[in-house]
Order: sequence, then C-alpha cells, then structure tokens
Amino acid sequence: MSIDIALFRDLDAVASDASDGLGRAAQASLFDRLDWYRLVGEDMPASAPLVVRARNGVGRCWLFLAGNGRSATSLNNGYSLRYATVVDTAPGGTAPLEGLVQGLRRAGVSHVYLSPMVGDDPLIPVLKRAGWAVHRSAINVSWRIDTAGMSFEDYWAGRPSRLRNTVTRKARKVDLDSRIFDRFDPQAMDDYESVYDASWKPPEGARRLIREMAIQEGEAGSLRLGVAYHTGRPVACQLWIVEHGHATIHKLAYREDARELAAGNLLSVEMFRRALEVDRVAMIDFGIGNHSYKAEWMTHSLPLYAVTAYDMLRPAGLAGIARSAAGKLVARIDPSRRQPLSDRVRHGDDRGREGVIGQSRV
Repeated sequence: MSIDIALFRDLDAVASDASDGLGRAAQASLFDRLDWYRLVGEDMPASAPLVVRARNGVGRCWLFLAGNGRSATSLNNGYSLRYATVVDTAPGGTAPLEGLVQGLRRAGVSHVYLSPMVGDDPLIPVLKRAGWAVHRSAINVSWRIDTAGMSFEDYWAGRPSRLRNTVTRKARKVDLDSRIFDRFDPQAMDDYESVYDASWKPPEGARRLIREMAIQEGEAGSLRLGVAYHTGRPVACQLWIVEHGHATIHKLAYREDARELAAGNLLSVEMFRRALEVDRVAMIDFGIGNHSYKAEWMTHSLPLYAVTAYDMLRPAGLAGIARSAAGKLVARIDPSRRQPLSDRVRHGDDRGREGVIGQSRV
C-alpha cells in the first residue's frame, strides 16, 4: 500500500489537510489535538512548526515538531503533560509510521528530541528499524490511579490515615466554600489567577494559554475548575480536564498566607468526589512530578522519557551522535561541564515541593 507524505509549516494547512482527524472526536487526548498545538504555537512565535503527515488507505499519523535546520524538537511547552505520535486509523487499520521517518528525511532532519513521552510510543521501534540511533532517558513520572467502578468512599478509605485525619480535623475547623465550575466562568478564572499569584509558585509562563484552554474545554464540558473560598476570599484552586473517562489534574495552587487552612487538601477532596461520584472516571492522572504528596492521593507512577534520535544514514546524524557522545565524556571528566540546572528543569528535573512540568510548575 502506497504512502502519501506531506510536510507543513503552517497549522492552518494542517487543519485543511486533516479535516476532522485531529479533532476532539478522533483524538481522545487533549495533547493530540490540533487545537492544543495551536495554543502551543501561539505561545512559541519564534519556533516555526514542522508537521510531518503520512497516510495510506486506512490510516494517518502526524509528528508535530518545532524545526531548526537539521534538528527538530517536539512542538510543546511547559504545559504539555504528554507528547506522542498522533494516529488516526480506520477500525483494524495500521498507521504508516514508516512514512513519518521518510518525511523527516525529506525535511532534512537528522536529529530529533521528543519529550515527555511514555515508553511504548509506536514511533520508537520504527525509527530503530529505519537506521536511527535512539536513546531513551527517564526524566520524570506521572502519578495516577485506576478508579473504574470505584466510589469516593472506597477511594478515600484507601488513602493514608495521616491524610484522612488531616482532612477530617481541618474540615471541622475551617469554614470553606468549594465550588467546581464545568463551564468557563470569567470571575472564577480571575479568582484562580489571584490564588496562583499569591501562591509559592513562580509567575505563569503563559497565562493566556491557560485561560484559552479553560475557555476551549469549558465549551466542550470537560473543564473542572475548582476554587475554594474562605470568608469570601479565594484561597485554593485546581484546574482539571475530564473526558473519555480520564481525569487529568493540570494545575493547582493555594495562597501562601492561607496555608494553615489546608484548603488545597479540602478542595482536592471535593474534586476527587466530583470525578468519582458524578463523572465516574476510570483513571485520574496527577500531571507530572514525583512528589510524596502525590503518592498519598494516587497509587502508582508511570515513567516519562525524553527520546533523542540520530539518523545514522546521514552524515549530519553521525556527526550529531559523535558530538553527543563527546559531550557526555567531557561531563564525566569535568563535572563543571555537566548540563546546567536550567536545562535539567526543561527536561523534567523535579526538585521542588511543587511538580515541575518543563519550565512550568503544577
């Protein structure tokens, strides 16, 4: 079966070519949709998109990249919790993934860096078979819990006694008004932003993106924006996306000057209760970040990886992997030449009390 390959530098052209293949009905994950890549592209005006599309008679697949000569990276930013090869196939069909590799070569790309990926992305073995040297390095984890058929009472009974006792004690003492919005509400979003500004977290890197995402997902009914108020003042907030039986915790914060209220924990209880009793989700995902507090709410972690690949059939790919190997050797000999902290954060180094997501924090 022949494979049709196309390269795009414009997301409007991608939309015209893909029709509904990159829409909500075809793609279950927010991070596989063209709407998401539009938001990311607006946040990265200096990075020209490079989209590789391959299709045969039964399936299509895409790689969304930011191209830079012979190198390309995943088209994402600090708010992208996952990066993956995007696939749309007919029932029983197989996407022509080998066409994506051909497309990379056609675009002159001999080095790709893709992150954060799960370990079983279908592109990885295809790159290896096509003569690329592929290195996969663990960069972070995503904590999650399987909740199919689980009531909130069952879920809560399985949490550590320390957490349950803290919540019970604070709930008796603190008069908290927790509200959950499943449609975009401008005042609720303003309250969310005010909490974030008064939290321990650094300023939002792309506040417009978060607001636009909330508007977009609110229109679809998948937004769950929780805001907790104490004596009328917003003191804690959380932004979840719930769809296709999967809940993802994107953002959370509480006011630093209201820390003693434990409003974040109390709001979390109501958010989990809503997800389990009303939305009846089968999975809850706590974004990115390996923190002990996430383990209290979840049950297991999924490793996330950065995938670096060099085309060994191209001189530039061979030169790139040689430079990479030399850099690693120098770093071993001279510790001062090791990767700077700013780069480690970009690739998911997770050192603070809040979860690092690229250059942003959850």
